[in-house]
Amino acid sequence: MGMGLDMKKLHVALGERSYDLLIGDGILSEPLTAAAAFAPAAERAALVCDETVWSLYGQLASDSLRGAGLPSEPILVPPGEGSKSIEQLSYLYERFAEMGLTRGGLVVALGGGVTGDLAGFAAATWMRGVGLVQIPTTLLAQVDSSVGGKTAIDIGAGKNLVGAFHQPRLVVIDPLVLKTLPPREYAAGMAEVIKYGAIASPALFGQLESGRPGGDIADIIHECCRIKRDVVIEDEFDTGLRMTLNFGHTFGHAIETKYGYGRYNHGEAVAGGMRIAARVGEMLGVTEAGTEERISRLLSRYDLDVRENTDGLISIMKRDKKAAGAGVNLVLLKNIGEATIKYVEYAALEKVDVI
Repeated sequence: MGMGLDMKKLHVALGERSYDLLIGDGILSEPLTAAAAFAPAAERAALVCDETVWSLYGQLASDSLRGAGLPSEPILVPPGEGSKSIEQLSYLYERFAEMGLTRGGLVVALGGGVTGDLAGFAAATWMRGVGLVQIPTTLLAQVDSSVGGKTAIDIGAGKNLVGAFHQPRLVVIDPLVLKTLPPREYAAGMAEVIKYGAIASPALFGQLESGRPGGDIADIIHECCRIKRDVVIEDEFDTGLRMTLNFGHTFGHAIETKYGYGRYNHGEAVAGGMRIAARVGEMLGVTEAGTEERISRLLSRYDLDVRENTDGLISIMKRDKKAAGAGVNLVLLKNIGEATIKYVEYAALEKVDVI
């Protein structure tokens, strides 16, 4: 890594599974020596990428790896949520076999959340687990999905039902790649940024409310990653505190499933889910009055004005992996900056109207 870069580093302390997040403008233009350290000599890395991201950043990433002495083999998948499938997973395994990827090998995921989830799950399961480097190229993946080791694919019954915890060896975040991100994708990432403010940082939420945030997007990414890092260290396997990162996601996943992953992207669905969760919280007296209004106003500023009611969502949620009997564990806010987990019966949810 060139010394001239203004690079921030966050350490995720998980014992033998510890790793660093490197955040810096232009980091991908430098030799990725930190990644090469995890690959055995004379072996190529599997560079998994979707076709769109490959055309933009494939050469940059492969040059960056090669510059550090790590040649890579590109493995391209179609863009979009549809690639988080058994079929594409199978394709990755076939390619890993063809290139002779060994137990000591390295998978590099270059792309958004779909690529990170798919390549991450393939890395988790190939030869019972090989090294993984995440290079997220969307705001959503940079602030959320690339950190913390959750990997998964989707099946017909729902999102992320087949998955594994597999911490990366390294996460490399270059905010400059966001310059090519379509506005709708950028907004999707802002939904997760707003989520972090809502559950853990009144300061971040207030900064977003005060206008389109000045300062550096790298600072916002760093703050979101710091919050997630702290939560993951406390609860790596998602049994307690980490569930608060799912604020808006239980309803959001149901919204995605309802429309077959086509109408809304993940961030938009989560935005709709956060509005519903805030409404439910206020209705139950858990959430401070006026919170839904603040969240709605902020979401609208970022073109995330997704308004869904609970019609049709409850039956989908009953199949969701978080379901437990007559109700569901929901992440609700006490106020902006503080979340709690509450078991809510479906019967109560069916009375909630959100338009």
